[in-house]
Amino acid sequence: MEARLFQGGRAIVMELYFMLEEPSMKELLKTILPRVLPEGVQYYLIKHEGKQDLEKSLPRKLKAITQDVRFIVVRDQDSADCHEVKQRLCAICSSSGRADTVVRIACREMESWFLGDLQAVEKAYNIGGLSRRQQQRKYRNPDGLNNAAQELRRLVPTYQKISGARAIGQHMDINNNCSVSFRVFIEGVYKVIG
Repeated sequence: MEARLFQGGRAIVMELYFMLEEPSMKELLKTILPRVLPEGVQYYLIKHEGKQDLEKSLPRKLKAITQDVRFIVVRDQDSADCHEVKQRLCAICSSSGRADTVVRIACREMESWFLGDLQAVEKAYNIGGLSRRQQQRKYRNPDGLNNAAQELRRLVPTYQKISGARAIGQHMDINNNCSVSFRVFIEGVYKVIG
């Protein structure tokens, strides 16, 4: 891929737009993406105020950005059927002329990704011994928890979504997470950047 423009003396070879359900996901990705994306990939984190806002504004935003960029949509599954959510979002992207958009679903919610790396939670909140719980059944498959946020608050009573995303994200091991949906998200980013 050829460089299209220069920013600060370095070639920008790709631009990524992450369309996000909520502000806390933006804070998490601000800590993770610099460790995932190679030099030359410029990215933008577009937060929304919930899934309805995301789905409502997605067609307009996908059509408005006409240059050669790539999109990744990230949304929580919550209590909905994961496959139906993904199909609906893919249909929105396709009907907006952006069938190449990558859609990723956090099963069930972003906190499942945190519970998939209890060592990061332990470091972020300085709670000794928390990482040993990773071998417990519910933490080996955190995507199966119906309310990961509640479970995380049980382990870390001071947890708040936005500050927690910043704190935990700084310590997350990109290559070692028990959350399958986190690993699929990371694989999706790698797929987009080639």
